[in-house]
Amino acid sequence: MTRSVFFDVDGVLVHGIHHNPDRARRWDANLEADMGVDPRRFTEEFIFDIFVKKVVTGQMSVIEALEKRLPSLGYRGSPMVFHHYWLERDSVLNQPLLEVIARLRAQGDIRLYIATNQEHLRASWLWSHCGLSQLFDDMFHSARVGVRKPDPAYFAFIADRIGPQAEPPLFFDDTPKVIDGARAAGWEAVLFDTTEDCTSHPWISARLA
Repeated sequence: MTRSVFFDVDGVLVHGIHHNPDRARRWDANLEADMGVDPRRFTEEFIFDIFVKKVVTGQMSVIEALEKRLPSLGYRGSPMVFHHYWLERDSVLNQPLLEVIARLRAQGDIRLYIATNQEHLRASWLWSHCGLSQLFDDMFHSARVGVRKPDPAYFAFIADRIGPQAEPPLFFDDTPKVIDGARAAGWEAVLFDTTEDCTSHPWISARLA
């Protein structure tokens, strides 16, 4: 019986921001030395403001947002250059997990999807440049959907696209409030910390045996 299985990006498919600080990997460790931008200010004045409020929900492009905010952070260069720097350093794939997903894909009784709060350009970068299109059937990123996880409308959008399911979608995410939102939508959601949280799941382990 075919089942739909979903994976988050950051903290799951990509080593980066993680709900568990011990698992986090900073992309901006050398941001001030390389680009002249204080990473703390960038996080507070860009990420937690215009990026979260408008960019990841598709109301504004990331390039437009960077164009508006970078000068106040001391950066006078091209937002395209800055964004490429960001993409290259924030795309370290979780290779052990991807190897597991490749084995699952070979089983044939599974539909694999990405469910992530993401802006359009990084979503495209991960899908095309980083090769996630080779493993997954689709990516449902927040800029495409118009709302962020765990908004109920996010899960409703996906349900409309994937259609009726014989079994609840299975979802791996590193953020507790997203897990709660997915469960409220009727999904089976598993809090992800390490690859073992995926491989030890009974439905997954049965297909890897």
